[in-house]
Formats: sequence, C-alpha cells, structure tokens
Amino acid sequence: MTSHDAVNLVRRNLHTKKVGHGGTLDPAAVGVLPVAVGRATKFLEYIADCDKTYRAEILFGVATDSGDLEGEIINRVEDFEMPALDEINSALKNFTGQIEQTPPKHSAIKINGRKAYDLARKNIDFEMPRRVVTIHQIKILSVDEKILTLEIDCAKGTYIRSLAADIGESLKLPATLKFLTRVRVGNFDLADACDFDSLKILPVENCIDLPKYELAERRVKAFCNGLPTNVSENDARVKVYAEEKFLGVGKIRAGELRSEKLFIDSSI
Repeated sequence: MTSHDAVNLVRRNLHTKKVGHGGTLDPAAVGVLPVAVGRATKFLEYIADCDKTYRAEILFGVATDSGDLEGEIINRVEDFEMPALDEINSALKNFTGQIEQTPPKHSAIKINGRKAYDLARKNIDFEMPRRVVTIHQIKILSVDEKILTLEIDCAKGTYIRSLAADIGESLKLPATLKFLTRVRVGNFDLADACDFDSLKILPVENCIDLPKYELAERRVKAFCNGLPTNVSENDARVKVYAEEKFLGVGKIRAGELRSEKLFIDSSI
C-alpha cells in the first residue's frame, strides 16, 4: 500500500475529499502514517517536518540498485562473517550528527522536474545530488549471522535505504534494507496507531510538536488579521491559543508575534 492508497481509504471511510498525509512512507515499508482531514490538512507541513524514528533490518551480503529488496541485485557476497559488535558500534559512530548521504535513485526526489524513480525505471542516466541530513541516535537492537537491526532517530529527509548501504560500505560488505518500520513521526507513535476500521480523530493542535503560547483575548483579532503583537519571548514558531482555544501557528521574530497559519476563521 502506498501513502496515496492510505489517503484514498481514509477519504472513503470518512466520506470526505479533503485528506492528506504527513510524510510519504515507501510502499515496501510499514508503520506510522499521520493523516489529516479537513482544516487540519493546512498544518501537515509542521507534522512532516518533525523528527522520526525507524526500526531497520539491514541485510548484509547483498546490495541492490534501489537500496531495498524491491530492486535489482548489483553486488552479492556469499561467504562472509558478520563484523564483531565493537566494529559495528565503531562504524555507526560515523553516522550520527550531521552527515552527507546520496538518496537512492529509486526515490521521489525531483531531477530537473522529473521524479528520480521515473528516470531510473527508464534507464536514464543521471546523478543524484548529495545532501546533508541529521541523525540523532542509532541503537543496535540485534545482530544475527546476516542481519543487523537498528533503531534510528533522525530528522526529516533522511533516507534509511541510503544509510543501510553506507553502513555496509563502511564495514566493507554489500548491504541493503530488508525491512523498515516507521515507529514514530513527531507526536505520533506506533503504539497509538490504528487501522482503517478504527480511525481515531485527534485535535490537530495535539499533533503539532511546537511550544504553546497563550495570547491575550484582546489581541486575537489582530493576530487573525496578520497584525503583530509585541512579546518578550525569543524567536520561535509556536502554537497560539486564547483562553485555551487553538487559533493557529504563529511565528515570533524580533519581539513580534504574527500569524503564520490560522485554524479559526480569519474574519473573527
């Protein structure tokens, strides 16, 4: 199932057209997919920008052109021993913090206006630009004779398929992603996820991982009309409330708070 398939199922279940998702999940992966309905779709960008946690099974001895088992095998080693735990731990230290990686050619990144995976499927030769991504933490969950299972906390834009291949290269073995589970997107956790037969509708403000700012009632109209309010807080993006009612997302800059995206009617 693709992320688009999931959105269509929610549309049918809830009988509404205004539905979107908060971050594409590869068809070969499973796990958390936040979905927004109605006015909440305006706030998907704040959910998509959140940090994520993945559980990744990396298969050693095989490399593919897509970085997972959906692709064509480009390298194989039959007879090898898995590196020792100390060696794996040492290699993983090079993949935390800000790192550079090359996204897979089988990805939705656009190259000259065309999706990379479309070009790859047509055997069109092109270069994928390297990018800087942030990985906060990598934890080893298990190691067996061919598979290394990791838990990865990372910022948006990180390709776990590329990470799997790069970890293999650092350990001098071909490697590819065998299975991937997204266990967290911002405030959304796999333990709280539901299936299509038991959809849970949550208040959008509970799903936006930003600090809360309480606005004086007398400044609500100004906020909704895009006018600034003088504040003493440091520069930040905040969820704005008035008398516990969610107004929208605002941005504080140079001592002024202005609305960035409204949830309530702007004509208030």
